[in-house]
Amino acid sequence: MSSDPRISRRSAARLTAAAALTSWIARPLAALADEASSDAPSTEPVSEDASPKVATTATSLPYLDRIGLQLYTLRNQMAEDPEATLAAVAAAGYWQVELMNIDEEAIKLAAIARAHGLAVHSGFLDFNIITDPKRDGVASLPSTLEIAERIGLRHVVFGYIAKDQRDTADKCRAIADSANAAADKTREAGMRMCYHNHSFEFQPFAVDSGKENDAKPLTAYDIFTERFDPHQMEFELDVFWAKIGGHDPLAMMRRLAGRISQIHLKDLLSGTPVITDESKVPADAFQELGDGTIDIPAVMRLAKEIGVDECHVEQDQSPAPLESIVQSYQFLSTK
Repeated sequence: MSSDPRISRRSAARLTAAAALTSWIARPLAALADEASSDAPSTEPVSEDASPKVATTATSLPYLDRIGLQLYTLRNQMAEDPEATLAAVAAAGYWQVELMNIDEEAIKLAAIARAHGLAVHSGFLDFNIITDPKRDGVASLPSTLEIAERIGLRHVVFGYIAKDQRDTADKCRAIADSANAAADKTREAGMRMCYHNHSFEFQPFAVDSGKENDAKPLTAYDIFTERFDPHQMEFELDVFWAKIGGHDPLAMMRRLAGRISQIHLKDLLSGTPVITDESKVPADAFQELGDGTIDIPAVMRLAKEIGVDECHVEQDQSPAPLESIVQSYQFLSTK
């Protein structure tokens, strides 16, 4: 028996038979927790880079040796049993997780993740800190950055805008300016801020009647790419939402080269129409990597070329999320 509990948990990810992996990951979370506690824990502090590495080759996909998982994929499992869920994430082969929130609870979750050999470099702040900071119950930016520093984050993600906050171009311009100011403070704290897109950013605003008929329709993403400070405010490009919003993720990556710090990897069901209202996207539009229309290996290779820091797998909807994360990792590991 290994003296490092992470090694035995990660060994499950090395199984070559997809059926065996699915069977393992489908075990009850409680059983996974029992297995995690059956090995004697190491008395040494866990380093973020201390995880045993699965051997990669020159032809392996970039980022495979540091591939992340956005924990929103497993939000229900995390609510039920975060200890066992994070053990399952590590066993599936992932090397880091991206936090859903940056708050006091996230400090505890990051510690659990690191105890299972998972790095924690990125997390989502409450978007209202930028879009509506005076709203009741919204934490302050300084307090959120203080927590992010305690966790040891490198990336702070601004990841959503409510419908009533984004319905005019002027509102989006004001949000971009607020994001720039927050990004400045984030840099001062030794971290970087990025904006995570959905598809609503690609819906054109209504053209004013006084404008020329041939004027290019303006979108929120146009405003953000033009107005975000390229030296401070970065992007976390979600390729699924870009694609369903009617855009080629690879073309967007080339256009924004040098401004994308992170990427969300997820696949889109073939035949899905353009949808710019995130509330109307059918659950089955979200597919495991390799089962949809997005060339995920090409995305990862281009990401390496343009200097992206991290890639995180995410699947917003799945009838069996634990099985889905295994399948997606196995797809990446065989490319």
